[in-house]
Order: sequence, then C-alpha cells, then structure tokens
Amino acid sequence: MNYKRTILPNGLRVITVPMPSFESATVLVMVGAGSRYENKQNNGISHFLEHMAFKGTHKRPSAMDISGLIDGIGGEFNAFTGKETTGYYVKAQSTHVELIVDLLSDMLQNSLLDPAEIDKEKGVIIEELNMYEDTPARKLGDVYENLLYGDTPMGWDIAGNKDVIRSITRADFTNYLADLYSGSNLTVVIAGGLDSERAVGLVDKYFNQMKQFKTKSFEILKEKQDKPALLIKQKQTEQIHIALGVRTIPITSPKRYPLSVLSAILGGGMSSR
Repeated sequence: MNYKRTILPNGLRVITVPMPSFESATVLVMVGAGSRYENKQNNGISHFLEHMAFKGTHKRPSAMDISGLIDGIGGEFNAFTGKETTGYYVKAQSTHVELIVDLLSDMLQNSLLDPAEIDKEKGVIIEELNMYEDTPARKLGDVYENLLYGDTPMGWDIAGNKDVIRSITRADFTNYLADLYSGSNLTVVIAGGLDSERAVGLVDKYFNQMKQFKTKSFEILKEKQDKPALLIKQKQTEQIHIALGVRTIPITSPKRYPLSVLSAILGGGMSSR
C-alpha cells in the first residue's frame, strides 16, 4: 500500500492513502491533544471537547445539522480521545470527500461551544463515567494505569473527574483550543478511492485558516518503580478482574515485535498460557 505525506504551509501534515478499488473514503483528523496535557482544574476536557465538536458550528448551528448532513450521504462518523491524541473521522462514498473535509474543518475551527449545550453534555459525560464504573472489564485498564502512574495526568481517567466536568465552562474550552489546536499539531489522513493531489488540495483549501503556533507541552513523567506494586479496587459484584503487567520497552523499539508474540503466547485468547 502506497501513501504520500505532505506538509502544508501552516505545518499541518496530510497523509493520503489511495486505494483505487474502493468506492468509499475515510477522512480522519488527528490532534496532538489528549488527557496527558490536562491539569487538575480541567481533567476530562480533551474528551469533553470531542463531544462538543459535534454540537454545532456557525455554519451548521445544531448537532442535528451535522448528523443529518452525514446521514444524508450514507456516512458514519465518530471520534475518540486518548492520552496523547484526539481523533475525529467520517467515512462515506469517496465522491463526498470535499464535503467531509469541509465539515471536519468547520467543526475544529468554528464550534459554537454553546454554554447551554455544554451544560447538557455534562450529564451525558457523567453517565458515561458511571457506565465505565459499572463495567469492571472496561474499568480495569483505568485502574491499572492509575497504579502505574499515580496522581498524574497519565494516571487519571481520560473521561475525567465528575466534579471537574461539572465546573467546566466555555472559557475552559477556548483556552484549551488556544493551547493545542494549532495547524502544526494536526494530521489529516485520507484513505480510500481518492486522488492524492486532489485530496491534499482539499485539505489545504479548508484547513489553511488554522494558525500555526507553539503548543503547550505535557508534564514529563519520571518512572521510579523499584519494587512490585498492587492496587485493589473493591466493588459490589460477583466478578473479579485481574491485570498483571511489567514495564518493558519504548513503543519505537524493534523488540516490540517479539514482545507482541510473547504477549499472544502468555495472554492472547482462551488457549494462551
């Protein structure tokens, strides 16, 4: 599979992956912004902003305007937030790539961030946190990261803290955007039935207004573990879930390949060791 990487004048990276046999295309916008960049006063804002991006823009004022537009072309859309990245994507017939790029750029540059919608979405996110708490198999990963990294951004839940979520305001969102949503901190990936040159031109057309600036950095984490560590989270349930792990190698190490094989042998699937 061939791909092309282009850097626009505002520092935004474009990766195009032509797949001529496909009649569909996916446009993914990745931002170098996640919970690792948060502090105790805004923990959860990365994930919260992901929700708010779909709630309306100046050009498309409501969530229904956005979802109806995507549904109208038979597309699907979603977003996700991690420790270091946030992603927004739409998949549809490749003839609609320009509309998709237009929509995603509009969401990231012109979100209304309506205070009334913010207040409504707080309840949605708090219920999402409750759902995770009621799903031990899902919650276990958060508990394990808390054991590894403690009371630091890397050890906090990506979805946030309920009290903090309740206190977040529109100004918090605009400050967060001003810290991290720089053109040079974005990567747009377009894959499917498309022409690379045209795709790059569309990204340049709709994202060239994004300013380039120096973005906020995250807190450097120093790992100091020198003995085994254990964290037990009690919950009234008939189940028990266990996570066992060891600190190993950087993700960029070539040793990650044999490590993946070892992981499959030790814990991948019902027939593993």
